[in-house]
Amino acid sequence: MERLTGPTGPVDPTGPVDPTGPVALAGPVDPAAFREVLGAFASGITVVAALADDGRPAGLACQSFASLSLDPPLVLLCVGKASSSWPRVSAAGRFGVSILAEEQRAVCEALGRRGEDKFAGVDWELSAHGAVRVRGALATVDCALEAVHEAGDHYLVTARVLELTARDGGSPLLYYRSDYATGAFG
Repeated sequence: MERLTGPTGPVDPTGPVDPTGPVALAGPVDPAAFREVLGAFASGITVVAALADDGRPAGLACQSFASLSLDPPLVLLCVGKASSSWPRVSAAGRFGVSILAEEQRAVCEALGRRGEDKFAGVDWELSAHGAVRVRGALATVDCALEAVHEAGDHYLVTARVLELTARDGGSPLLYYRSDYATGAFG
């Protein structure tokens, strides 16, 4: 059995845990090690997009997306504070989250770059809720912005689910160890 260690030494996995107790770190967490270790967690890739006030779509690629609550139906996502697209998306109040399929790597690359016309060459549609959806995505989630919280160098965003769509079949585009991966799930 693997021996568990915590920030202050060995951990007894069968012993009581004091959630109010102090946590002593051995030192600062190295950003490169942080990325490497957390990169072992494969995540799906989404596009978060809205129709901006100028009538054009605004959006970003996002791998930090998850379900949050069934009642009420809520999702969460994390967006870097340095994002130039997020202010335009959040100002719309409603947005779409498109869960990308493995064949949509080019869409991810387009929405992951900086610039004004990220949607050039991206096939998209506007939903009845005013959310921008990427056509061909495995699934889409139309959302209404609920709350934005500061969390380090990111914003933690919660949103109410307004509508869901999913296509039959297909496999997700994944991000794993700082690179794209695919999963044969379809």
